[in-house]
Amino acid sequence: MALSIKTREIQYTAPDGTQLIGYFAAPESEKPLAGIIVAPEWWGRNDYTEQRARELAEHGYAAFAIDMYGDKKVTTAVPQASEWMMQTFQDPETIVTRASAGLATLAAQEEVNADKLAAIGFCYGGKVVLDLARSGADLKAVVTFHGNLTPKTPAQPGQVKAEILVLHGELDSMVSLDDVARFKEEMHAAQVEHEVIIFEGSKHGFSNPLADERAKANGIDLGYNAAAEQQGLSAMYELFKTRLGE
Repeated sequence: MALSIKTREIQYTAPDGTQLIGYFAAPESEKPLAGIIVAPEWWGRNDYTEQRARELAEHGYAAFAIDMYGDKKVTTAVPQASEWMMQTFQDPETIVTRASAGLATLAAQEEVNADKLAAIGFCYGGKVVLDLARSGADLKAVVTFHGNLTPKTPAQPGQVKAEILVLHGELDSMVSLDDVARFKEEMHAAQVEHEVIIFEGSKHGFSNPLADERAKANGIDLGYNAAAEQQGLSAMYELFKTRLGE
């Protein structure tokens, strides 16, 4: 049975002065809960990201869908999404500093146990949470769904505190199996505890029920796969149970 949850928007500021607006969801609870940030696809902090935060809350976690573009900007058009995403690449520190601001905001909420933090990300958000982990953020677990795996700076031994789970589609034409192999090499070299699950017959965007619609509208290679979505979520919750406790 899903827990009764509460939600609210929280405004916070990145070190570069950008005004960010996150979406917080948590179950009603007497005790502080493990907290999880949710980093969005390149479309921005949209309904899908908020839905994932609410689902996490229904499973007993405090979740915070972070804003990476400012003013909770969202789009369904690739040119705009690409422009906003590339703006966060211009300064090599932007992704980590904005994600860190989101993590700190989550940790500061009274509902959250700041000693039990994790992060998940989808597509572009996968890169966000991986780069956050690579920066040495105090995370217990990180999960990516069809995420960009290429590092800003490769992880160094002793730097990554999180256990990492990568959920990847076999037919992903945006993040290749060679990219996955390079990611594994990076993790092995940095002695990071990690697992990669590859879903057969799955494309980029496999976790998002709107992937096919977005693919058709934008002429890009995305595809929803319900089985991969559910298997990925199950693996995510298993990791959280192990790393964050019940």
